Amino acid sequence: MFRRHPILSAVTFAYLGIVAWITLGPQPLGDGDDAWLWRILGVFSRYDITSWVTYQRVEFTANVLMFIPIGMFFLLLFGRRGWFASVLAGVALTCTIEFAQLFLPGRVSDISDIIANSTGTAIGVIIALIVTARRAREIARSRAASRPALARR
Repeated sequence: MFRRHPILSAVTFAYLGIVAWITLGPQPLGDGDDAWLWRILGVFSRYDITSWVTYQRVEFTANVLMFIPIGMFFLLLFGRRGWFASVLAGVALTCTIEFAQLFLPGRVSDISDIIANSTGTAIGVIIALIVTARRAREIARSRAASRPALARR
């Protein structure tokens, strides 16, 4: 798989490195009011129409969005037939990250992160399946057309 797609493999490993840095490194937000995210959330909380925008919802959405490319990369590496393995690999990855966070100071392991990351992986797999569907049909048609007439009976 890695030899067939060396560039995709390199990009995937680079992205996984970034995800590892984000999820296993020190927390980027400060506790004070000077953090840019807290200031933005403070603006949203002032208005009834946007008061639903909370830190928990932003974090959940960010986790989903961060894992969508992982689902896409895994599907492209494992192939369309390996869609279930792609989802399982994403779930295993997020469980590994959350387990590692148990031992890191300043990090909190949370079941909602597993749910968000797994959801992002599944969405990424679905997107990749949709994007690659046309090409997969073309390949299947060309293979069927190239088979001898006796083999088709």
